[in-house]
Amino acid sequence: MSTDYASLTGDYTFDVAHSSVGFIARHAMVTKVRGGFNEFEGEVHLDGANPEKSSATATVKVASVDTRNEQRNGHLLSGDFFEQEKYPDMTFKSTGITPKGEDQFTLRGDLTVKDVTKPVDFDVEFLGTTVDPYGNTRIGFEAKTTVSRKEFGMTWNAALETGGVLVSDKIQIELEISAIKQS
Repeated sequence: MSTDYASLTGDYTFDVAHSSVGFIARHAMVTKVRGGFNEFEGEVHLDGANPEKSSATATVKVASVDTRNEQRNGHLLSGDFFEQEKYPDMTFKSTGITPKGEDQFTLRGDLTVKDVTKPVDFDVEFLGTTVDPYGNTRIGFEAKTTVSRKEFGMTWNAALETGGVLVSDKIQIELEISAIKQS
């Protein structure tokens, strides 16, 4: 059964308590380290009749980084990576959306990290809609992309004795978003 997107047309705000903004980096060439950001906000405008006219924006507070390791969190906030004191926010602003299959989309937009803005494409899967116990219409979706941290001015690394580097250049970004329709 296909989704009736026309009935979902409207403006939605991220429900941060039921959403996540995460990332995955390869560490020491042999394992993955997962982290995320605990403070963020975002909005989605759905145009169900013309999905390509839909849009999304998001802002992430860099200081809310959480990798379950205080020393690593501190290093990520330093000048080696995010330079949190100088650049407290990361932002995303969509520039287009293309349907690519049943409940599948490509969301294009500009990602700004530090003082660098680059175009990125997110693979988005629409997970569905429901009305919660409080009468709110909710939508859910997952979005994923991979970026080069070097392209955003994060070039710090350490060589390993066995070859390779401590932190991968490629970083996976994974979003799990629940958004509530605004009346």
